[in-house]
Amino acid sequence: MMKKLITYLLILLIGFSVGCKNKSADEETDVVLVGAGVMSATLGSMMKTLNPKLKINIYERLDLVAAESSDAWNNAGTGHSAFCELNYTPQRPDGTIEFNKAISINEQFEISKQFWAYMVSKGRLPEPNSFINNVPHMSFVWGNKNVAYLKKRYDVLSKQLLFKGMQYSENFDTLSKWMPLVMTGRSRKQKVAATYMAIGTDVNFGSLTRGLVASLKKENGVKVELNHEVKNLKRLDDGTWLVTVLDNKTEKERNIKAKFVFIGAGGGALRLLQKSKIPEGKGFGGFPVSGEWMVCNNQEIIAKHISKVYGKAGVGAPPMSVPHLDTRIINGKKALLFGPYAGFSSKFLKQGSYLDLTRSITLKNIWPMMSAGADNIPLTKYLISQVTQSDEERLNALKEYFPEAKASDWKLETAGQRVQIIKKDEKEGGVLQFGTEVVSAEDGSLAALLGASPGASTSVDIMITLLKKCFPQQMASPEWQSRMKEMIPSYEKKLSADKDLANKVRKANSTTLGLRYFTID
Repeated sequence: MMKKLITYLLILLIGFSVGCKNKSADEETDVVLVGAGVMSATLGSMMKTLNPKLKINIYERLDLVAAESSDAWNNAGTGHSAFCELNYTPQRPDGTIEFNKAISINEQFEISKQFWAYMVSKGRLPEPNSFINNVPHMSFVWGNKNVAYLKKRYDVLSKQLLFKGMQYSENFDTLSKWMPLVMTGRSRKQKVAATYMAIGTDVNFGSLTRGLVASLKKENGVKVELNHEVKNLKRLDDGTWLVTVLDNKTEKERNIKAKFVFIGAGGGALRLLQKSKIPEGKGFGGFPVSGEWMVCNNQEIIAKHISKVYGKAGVGAPPMSVPHLDTRIINGKKALLFGPYAGFSSKFLKQGSYLDLTRSITLKNIWPMMSAGADNIPLTKYLISQVTQSDEERLNALKEYFPEAKASDWKLETAGQRVQIIKKDEKEGGVLQFGTEVVSAEDGSLAALLGASPGASTSVDIMITLLKKCFPQQMASPEWQSRMKEMIPSYEKKLSADKDLANKVRKANSTTLGLRYFTID
């Protein structure tokens, strides 16, 4: 009897194993894009341009495109070009200014604008003012030490090709013209300074993403399915991927066989990368950081401010928490926001689960995460101070940028959720890494994007890096090279080292996108 029972159980186990291994696909496609945010929309648009015959499936777990980090209310909307963001130009111990990252970020944003201009010219994006508008970029500081820093920063950046035209002033009356809200009610005795860049931009990444996805849906071979959540990824023996997708409405699962998978699911990318079990994804962890905005509800005040005014971050603050008083153009309407106030939530997505952080911890990343935590005590203290802030403390922070602010004119709104990368490190055990990183399988069949700011602004450059990693032969081919140069005229050239090319590209982009422009002398 026992032998029969054992034999029966063995048959069941073997049958189950074979069934799992040979699970058939319900559908086959060339590309699966996980998440309908700006990254997937950008990659899908580029790949369809490079190879119009591709079959592309896009799966989004929510019922709207760009409803998480790409939504206009969930990010700063700054066209990140390092004109005003002081965290891209830290001061070295010897007092000099590090500016290489600022140049790199600026050039990456210029690449994004080229691609957007191309898409507009081809009728694959709507009117440009629906997603990008000129809003001057300013850096503002007070106190002798900070003013000295900003002056050094200006002296260095104003000499760089892509930063020509930047203005600097410590004059109270000049600053009052640039940013009246910031200066009204401020003591003339306070030591202040600011830089001003007229060609700064505000970008509605939600509108941009929806425009790209709407265009993709019109293409042959492209399928966009909302309310569909990717639950699992399994590499098959032939090197392709079996992607298990759940229809959240019918609660039915399907298996999609894909040659290439991109995980562009924002904060949800880490768990799916872990499920893929590619060796390159081992050891990665994530630290979630939430945010909140103060949103102005007084139209008279909103009308008086026309700029993005960035200040210096507090000690230990992550890049996404640099304080700024922002003019925004959202769905054709002007808005005014201040923040973001950082916070902590164990969710990896704004509409995620409080168990996200716990579920992301594995034997492979627990040590890097613990090591990174021990090395980032200032960040922990900063987040605790932000979470425990009272309404009065938030208002006082706003008053540093708008001295006459009244609580009745502002309301607190929840911003987006970000997951900062924790990466395995041989010396430190684990390091908390700001920015974005592409993690890809050795054979190029799968890639995931981890991290946060300045992600959306540099999305095109990030996707070029991904394409080079995952499709090296195709990207080197004459056909793809030609199409890349059509999309991005400065492809594989440095605008920061070529004045004539920089002038030509900026003029063309600005004309197509309806943006302000001046010639670099």
